[in-house]
This record gives sequence, C-alpha cells and structure tokens, in this order.
Amino acid sequence: MRGGNDKYGYRRTVSATRTKQVHLVDEGWEDGKIGPEYGNGFKRYCSAKEMTLLGIDNIFEVIFLVGFVVGPIIRKVYTFRCRGSKATKKRKSLVDIILISAAGVGMAAPLFYLFSPWLDFADYDLPGWLGWIGVVVFAMALLLLWRSHADLGRNFSATLQIGREHSLVTDGIYRYIRHPMYAAHLLWAIAQGLLLENWLAGWAFLVIFFPFYLLRAREEEKMMLEQFGQEYRQYISRTGRIIPRLWR
Repeated sequence: MRGGNDKYGYRRTVSATRTKQVHLVDEGWEDGKIGPEYGNGFKRYCSAKEMTLLGIDNIFEVIFLVGFVVGPIIRKVYTFRCRGSKATKKRKSLVDIILISAAGVGMAAPLFYLFSPWLDFADYDLPGWLGWIGVVVFAMALLLLWRSHADLGRNFSATLQIGREHSLVTDGIYRYIRHPMYAAHLLWAIAQGLLLENWLAGWAFLVIFFPFYLLRAREEEKMMLEQFGQEYRQYISRTGRIIPRLWR
C-alpha cells in the first residue's frame, strides 16, 4: 500500500485493487469505517478527480498484471515455434522438477495478493518513486526475455535438453551473457518486489530465484560443455553468466 495522507488529511490504508474499497481515517471517525454516501469506502463527498488521486497507487499493480500476461505469451510463442524439435540429450531430475515448481509458485504468489485478502498480513508501505523504478525494471525484464528467446531461435527449450540440430548461439544478447533468460527473471523478481507492497507476494520469487538459477545454470553448462567442448570453454572465457564481463 503506497499510503500517506492526501491534501485533505485523509489516509489510504487498503489497496482499492484488492478490496474494491478505500478506507479513510480521520480524527472524528472510527478507523477504517466505510461511509454510506458512495458505498465503496468514501465517507465524504469527493470529486471524480479526487477519487482518481486516491487510487493512483494501484497503477503499479495493473502494470504488473499486464507484464504477468505478456511474459508467458512471449515464452509460449517461441515454444510453439520450436515444436517438433527432437532431443538427443535430456536431463530431468526430481530436483529440477522441484525447482521449476517453486519458481512457478514464486511467480504466481502475486495473484493471491491481488485477488484475495490471504496475504494482507504481510503488507508494507513503499514510496511511489520505487514503484516507477519497478516499472522500468519490469520493462527491461520483458525486453530481455523477448530478446533472449528471439536470438536463441529454434535452439530454445523449456527443459534441459540438447536438440538434434542444436547450435551454439554466441551473437545477439548471447554475445554478452550466457544466460539472458535467467537475467530476465532476476529483473522480473526485483520488479515484482518494487511493484507489489507485500513481503510474500513481492519478494517470494527473488528468494526462490537464487537456488533455481545456481543449480539449473550449472547443469545447463555441463550439458553445453559435453556437447560443444572447447568451443564452449572459449565462449565462457569471454562472457559472464548473467552480468556482462566488461573487464575483458
């Protein structure tokens, strides 16, 4: 909740997006009392402009929901384009299944926050300017997610596998980092925490991301070394995993 008093001294205490009402606090009223005039949380008469100002913080939740839809669409489009590719090497372990499931929970937790009161106990306040930083970071995450899929082309696979016609991609975004998809998800996790003011919904994905990335990226690189050998070792020497190696 990006709370705080408006110019009339009224304080927003609950996100309108999640509860469909705005509670206002004033010295003469009971804390959180809902007035009868509008039926949606306004005790006093407000102009349309004032109502808009009271709910402006919710734009960050709307932006998050838009990105939450766009991200899977990007992935689905490239998964569809890669259909029919035959795998020659494939690794799927219980640990991998657990990691993917945990990451999914971390990304889906915001839905419980936005559309139910179950996680309200973990709410906290952030200044609005951090929300706008979150918007920029989220846009970067989606751009990087799209670019990494586009540059990988038919080499993309959602699972750990090497395709029959697999090639080592070292151009585009892969010229600078070896795992741009993980970098995109790291940015997503940071943006999620800045856009959603809830300790669980906001930061769950970031907490889950690190073991997911560290274990899965290591397995991916083992497969690539087995497949491409010295060519991949040279590629490692001139690139970073998720941060460009600027000092080379």
